[in-house]
Amino acid sequence: MPAFDYHAHELYCEDVPLAKIAADVGTPVYVYSRGEIERAYRAFDAALEGIPHEICYAVKANSTLGVLGVLVQLGAGADIVSAGELYRWLRAGGVASSVVFSGVGKTEGEMKIALDAGIGCFNIESAEELAVLDRVAQSVGKRARISIRVNPDVDPETHPYISTGLKQNKFGVAMAEARGLFREAAGRPGLHVVGVDCHIGSQLTKTSPFSDAIARLVELVQGLGKDGIKITHVDIGGGLGIDYGKGDTVPSPAEYGQAVRAGLAPLSSLGIKLVTEPGRVIVGGAGALITRVLYRKNNEAKHFTIVDAAMNDLMRPALYNSYHPIRPVERPDREVCPTDVVGPICETGDFFARDRALPTLDAGELLCIGAAGAYGAAMSSNYNSRPRAAEVLVDGASFTVIRARESYEHLLAGERLA
Repeated sequence: MPAFDYHAHELYCEDVPLAKIAADVGTPVYVYSRGEIERAYRAFDAALEGIPHEICYAVKANSTLGVLGVLVQLGAGADIVSAGELYRWLRAGGVASSVVFSGVGKTEGEMKIALDAGIGCFNIESAEELAVLDRVAQSVGKRARISIRVNPDVDPETHPYISTGLKQNKFGVAMAEARGLFREAAGRPGLHVVGVDCHIGSQLTKTSPFSDAIARLVELVQGLGKDGIKITHVDIGGGLGIDYGKGDTVPSPAEYGQAVRAGLAPLSSLGIKLVTEPGRVIVGGAGALITRVLYRKNNEAKHFTIVDAAMNDLMRPALYNSYHPIRPVERPDREVCPTDVVGPICETGDFFARDRALPTLDAGELLCIGAAGAYGAAMSSNYNSRPRAAEVLVDGASFTVIRARESYEHLLAGERLA
């Protein structure tokens, strides 16, 4: 059963009416289905059955403590890109040894924090970062476990802002330089080479880019073996896409698993562990943003539905021109008309949909903006001095506020008059 579905013309999350959540908590509000997070994680895990593997959830997709706690209980590790994400993961009960630290700009302070915590692996992205981590590790009397992220120059065929595996992107080390950098790393006393890493992009809708990238990683691992460098894990990143409601065909976790299994077959006798970093595919479909209609208006060219959520709450449409499914919370079977769903912020880019066929909604009615569990709340801001939305986790017939709505006092926390 879908996590968000109509019961007698009223939209529910699991067994809770969304109108009840809006009445109790207010709007805008993010609502997550615990059952859907668990289902998506288990489907991804099952797709890799038979391959020694570790799922390191990409914390950047949704870093709310209550969501992380669900992933911890499922046995996930974490892919982090900041010391703040490491702090969140540990506060949620996560294990440091199951953390991989990605990102091109780790500071020395972040390196020390991660070393003190005892994380599982640093994903190194440049020669200069390699040298700095070696020095930092030696200064604190530790040896950092590392993987080097390579850039396989594979086109992920996704939005250019979330493409990370092409040679013009800032991420990773060129394949031509990788073996030399691995040899250098193997000779540094503060480092212990354990893995090879890549991540080619996000919201991938085909398995072929994964297959192409894995083939290049396999070739690199085989070459490193000839250099006497033993690799114990291969990290293929994340990036598997979800259906955002436009009818796009996306690979199922099972299809993804088949492609990964076939790609890694040449390494099967080496006992190498697979590490993956899924984010969106785990939480994307589990979340929705519930918003209330404030006003309707017509001008000479458009009809507008003005709601109380805005681009500060959900940036993806403004940033990526992304599509999210939008449904009325009550009485969906009404005559529709094209409308732009927009927020109160003073930007023309403050929109959730353009020319979307929706019922003509009265002021006060609720809308559900779906597939918002990933890169929704995590990217929200206080632009226009708007307090960030509350977040709710639904579990069957009950729900918990896992992030309280910000107050105006929260907006000024840490600020001072000169």
